[in-house]
Amino acid sequence: MSRIIMGPFNRVEGDLEVKLDIEAGAVAKAHVVSPLYRGFERMMIGKRPADALVFTPRICGICSVSQSVAAAKALADAQGATPPPNGQLAINLVHATENVADHLTHFYLFFMPDFARPTYAAEPWSASTVERFAALKGEAAREVLPARAQLMHLMGLLAGKWPHTLSIQPGGSTRAVVNSELARISGILAGFLRFLEKTLFGDKLERVAALKSADELGAWAAEKPADSSDFRRFLALSDALRLTQLGRVNAPLLSFGAYEDEDGVRFARGVFDQGAVREVDAAAIAEDTSHVWDLGGGALPPFEGRTQPDPEQKSGYTWCKAPRLGGRVAETGAVARQAVDGHPLVRDLLTDGATNVHSRVVARLLEIARVTIAMEGWARRINPKEPFRTHGQPPKEALGMGLTEAARGALGHWIKIERGKIANYQIIAPTTWNFSPRDADGQPGALEQALVGAPVRAGETEPVAAQHVVRSFDPCVVCTVH
Repeated sequence: MSRIIMGPFNRVEGDLEVKLDIEAGAVAKAHVVSPLYRGFERMMIGKRPADALVFTPRICGICSVSQSVAAAKALADAQGATPPPNGQLAINLVHATENVADHLTHFYLFFMPDFARPTYAAEPWSASTVERFAALKGEAAREVLPARAQLMHLMGLLAGKWPHTLSIQPGGSTRAVVNSELARISGILAGFLRFLEKTLFGDKLERVAALKSADELGAWAAEKPADSSDFRRFLALSDALRLTQLGRVNAPLLSFGAYEDEDGVRFARGVFDQGAVREVDAAAIAEDTSHVWDLGGGALPPFEGRTQPDPEQKSGYTWCKAPRLGGRVAETGAVARQAVDGHPLVRDLLTDGATNVHSRVVARLLEIARVTIAMEGWARRINPKEPFRTHGQPPKEALGMGLTEAARGALGHWIKIERGKIANYQIIAPTTWNFSPRDADGQPGALEQALVGAPVRAGETEPVAAQHVVRSFDPCVVCTVH
């Protein structure tokens, strides 16, 4: 058996190292290392509760709105606040803008460039893939970046700035929208929709969102040449490289639910496990620190969780804790959201109940279509004459839990308030779930499981198959170690 250490990774948010034990030309065992400690949870202790709205968005520069939403929901839970309809619609639009932009960035700038590597030079599709997706130089980047920038103008209209907006509050949004701004919002969304329908999908969003099975997806892809859209290009590459067999994980799929409004949530909250959805039992969540450089003291629920760094901890190999749901590993992300929400295509793509590289990417692109359609509806429902925010103050003593969905999956903030100050603040980010280390029972996290079996070509020091698996989760390691 030999060992390969991959890292640092490029085109990944944050620092990441992966140790692979290789046997018979494939990965036999993996250890995922998040080597950068940041300590936001400790920074929060002793601060005023409202300071969470200022500090926690700075955990990350690309998913700061998700952190804002989780913090605001935790404070709203603590003080019993409910945003008015306008405020929730505005928050949904801001949150969705960031999540869709993240999905788009991941697909075009992080994931697809791996298929332009010299490793694939002998493949018949290599030359066109390099021309289209080569990192920084491919023609796709020149097309997607202006479209993404135009979409992000919604942040200025709805949140004032990005990243680290302060408009999202427990009682709604501080940024009221007037009629003239609604017209601009509609225009921006219409322009972005045209880009998606022309370049990414080569079809109407509604038709993509309505695909019900792997067979329907295959028939849709076969209607036009692979180079007619970037989604079809991916499907052709996935078929050629059998990505349905790569990066398999058979674990419960966790979603905290996304985009609330008067009608409930756009994407359902729950756990998809063995073909059925059950409710999320938040009391069953605990973070294990058996293999973390930390003195946290075993598996603790977030309200009782501790962050006590100890780089000399002999059993540790990462700063990432190991969250577990009822003692079990869980996977989260767009594939989990869509499976929990009951989308038939995503459920059909789970091979024997297992996720894989193919299903994760398809779910992410499907979600772009579904969320963009929803955004147009939310914009139409805003009434500038109605309030966007209610006011309130956090109590002197309280517990608050804020559960939401970032682009990468389930995100939770837990706050304990004592004597008007933050006594404890714990965060579990999506990549903390997916990139967790082994726990006290020796269970590997989702990525550690997904890497097992990945092929390693002769002479590879940075196995391209392992790169595909890692990036299929769209990791954000700065959030992981917050």
